[in-house]
Amino acid sequence: MAVENNVTVNSSRGVDGNSYTTSVANDELTNQDFLRLMLEQLKMQDPTKPMDSDQMLTTQMQMSSINTNLETIETMKFLANSFKQSNLSNAATIIGKNIEDGNIGENGVSKAYTVRSVEVVDGDVMVKAQQILYIEDQVRDKDGNYVFYDVKGQILDEDGKPTGKKVALEDPGKVIVDKDGNPVILDKNNEIIEDSEYTVDGSTMPVYSNQLSVIPYAQVTKIF
Repeated sequence: MAVENNVTVNSSRGVDGNSYTTSVANDELTNQDFLRLMLEQLKMQDPTKPMDSDQMLTTQMQMSSINTNLETIETMKFLANSFKQSNLSNAATIIGKNIEDGNIGENGVSKAYTVRSVEVVDGDVMVKAQQILYIEDQVRDKDGNYVFYDVKGQILDEDGKPTGKKVALEDPGKVIVDKDGNPVILDKNNEIIEDSEYTVDGSTMPVYSNQLSVIPYAQVTKIF
């Protein structure tokens, strides 16, 4: 047995004293390897029983076809890899942007998300994003600081606890204003607090889900 260039060749010695190849094992045999083996076989063939030339040609064509198919497979793998990398690069440009995926929420409005990251999962480019639940009107106190309030309008302190005051809301995040354009503020008994000195300046802020949604990049229908 001999090993050369990862090709294992088994041989035996015939009654005439010559060495003959009995088998060749290697997954990386090329068409050139086959031609060399065929020439060696032609040299050692029995003149009274020549090899079938048609069979030899068919075998060579099969070998060429196998090599061509293997090269095609490798090329396709390279192209698929390049395509995935290109998609990943394109998807990375939408990090921090808002997207839609064509789905409709319970409120009848298209679901919107803010993209936090992108990655390849099982060969597919996936977007990880937080769903925007609603857009919240910004309220300021008498010192000009933004006021934090929950979905029910309860104004929260620095520790996130209810202060007992509420912002009157028409819908989640949609502040009700009085005739002067100031937000309607309620006390713990839901009575209007007159001259509360709270204001709205027209600015808004998205309120997000606390969970990440995983969306195939191919399903993104809108970027804004």
